[in-house]
Amino acid sequence: MPLTVPSFDLSGKVAVITGASRGIGQAITELYAQAGAKVVLSSRKLEGLEEVASSIRAAGGEALAVAAHNGDKAQLQALVQKSVEAYGGVDILVNNAATNPHFGPVLEAEDSMWQKTFEVNLMGNFWLCQAVAPIMRVRGGGRIINVASVNGIRPGAMQGVYSVTKAGIINLTQTLAMELAADKIRVNAIAPGLVRTKFARAIWESDVVYNAIVGRTPVNRIGEPDDIAGIALYLAAPASEFTTGQVFVVDGGISVPML
Repeated sequence: MPLTVPSFDLSGKVAVITGASRGIGQAITELYAQAGAKVVLSSRKLEGLEEVASSIRAAGGEALAVAAHNGDKAQLQALVQKSVEAYGGVDILVNNAATNPHFGPVLEAEDSMWQKTFEVNLMGNFWLCQAVAPIMRVRGGGRIINVASVNGIRPGAMQGVYSVTKAGIINLTQTLAMELAADKIRVNAIAPGLVRTKFARAIWESDVVYNAIVGRTPVNRIGEPDDIAGIALYLAAPASEFTTGQVFVVDGGISVPML
């Protein structure tokens, strides 16, 4: 019996991507649009979103830009509502937006930093999952993809608050995967290593840190946003129908134990 070629076609699907104006979010959005999805881009500032959306439309795709703060429940609910009004529903959610206001020993983090990081990195993702799940259920299924971090598996030095929220995202992913499986909603997480984005610029622009990381990475480089977009496409596509509750580490092999 001939093998069936896995489908990565997103034609007719509606995808909501947060943190979509640059970096990993932009790369995922553009790839989804190329695969046929109607994409809804979200971040705090509309200007950057419109640039990406205009580029997608110029290439023949469908894109809607919606400004929404990932730490504001009302704005996120409005984001989902606008997606439904524009395209009729939501089939794919990519929780990519994040913040990291504290760099230093975790015991020195102020309460306000904990609050902000939890609201944006964890609660915002939960609020969006809560808003889209009923819509996906009615549509017969869907995909939720949470962008976590290798720091959610093994804490990053001087990034304790951020690491704790990313660990929470991984647990949220696994919990929702169990609870939503019967509704044919697949929930998975991506845990990137160091990626060349504006968000991580302070790390990769430091020659000392950059060289230390690359020196321990088997593929001998740090990641690029496109390196993360590929696995995000798999998790959004029909090809991943039997995949749920998993954490996909994409870090160039740096987390592999060294002899």
